[in-house]
Amino acid sequence: MKKNIGRLAVVMLPLLLLTGCGPIGEKQTSMAVIYGVLAALSLLLLLCYCLVIKKKETFFLLLFSAIAVVNVGYFTLAISSTVEEALLANRIAYLGSVFLPISVLMIILNTCHLHYKRWLPYLLVVLGVCMFLITATPGYLDIYYQDAWLETMNGITVLRKVYGPWHSTYLYYLIACYLAIFAALIQSVVRKRLESRAHAIAVVCVAVMNLGVWLVEQLLHLNFEFLAVSYVISEVSLLLFAYVHEEFERLKERASAAAVTEEAAVPAQEERSPSAAEYLRSQLPLLTPTERTIYEYYLENKTTREIMALLNIKENTLKYHNKNLYSKLGVSSRKELMQIARGEQQGK
Repeated sequence: MKKNIGRLAVVMLPLLLLTGCGPIGEKQTSMAVIYGVLAALSLLLLLCYCLVIKKKETFFLLLFSAIAVVNVGYFTLAISSTVEEALLANRIAYLGSVFLPISVLMIILNTCHLHYKRWLPYLLVVLGVCMFLITATPGYLDIYYQDAWLETMNGITVLRKVYGPWHSTYLYYLIACYLAIFAALIQSVVRKRLESRAHAIAVVCVAVMNLGVWLVEQLLHLNFEFLAVSYVISEVSLLLFAYVHEEFERLKERASAAAVTEEAAVPAQEERSPSAAEYLRSQLPLLTPTERTIYEYYLENKTTREIMALLNIKENTLKYHNKNLYSKLGVSSRKELMQIARGEQQGK
């Protein structure tokens, strides 16, 4: 991991230095080269995610795709020679930007196993599309930009805008998304659902970093989109984290499978010692919040489909939790678990 981060630093440092080096007449070309390299890196990282990560998550894929689209938009904006080309490039950048916070929010909800309605992802996508349509109006309507033109400053061509009455909607959209992200994180802490704490915190840190860079750009009116660099760094961080996390989960799954194999050799409930219920009771504090929730759902006679819907998880995820649950409680099946648990309840 350190080698990969080091290689990224070697690539990014020259790119940053290029923004301030060379004669004034060469700066526009240098900026276009930088944006082009960043766009290529984004596309390469998207490809790496598709090839390296075996258990792909829909909204992680959306996140990587959105970043690639944003950086392609920045690159095409840098090489635009007319206002029409610049506005088209601006729309491409916004197409990725509006779906970035949505993907982060859904990643947090899924990582923290927070319950939400099935229609929520579709609603968020619809809101993102509506936001994009508003940001795509420049050149057609004057509600987002009242006017736009190209201006050359120090050898660099930039798109200058006069904001329209609807321009603040994008800011409100971002604020709403990030408030929802932090609210979800706080809720997961309160409900003790942060089973993948490092995963959720990593995503939040990346979101906060990019939000901070965006706010700085809005306040200082910089001529270089540092978000392009920030997005690539975020992608590398998340890709490395996702890979390490997947390897760790794979090792845990192998260990759990081995434990289940050993438990399968344990005699059935009829041949167990009378202390089986006491052992189960002593192991309950060792369960994770999700495992304890599944255990309680079993006692309530919830079906597998009902539990998957309540926890918003897939069948493979439930099987994984079952392996850990059975291993910790010293049983080999749900039937055996119910026999011991009900016997223990009757004993009370």
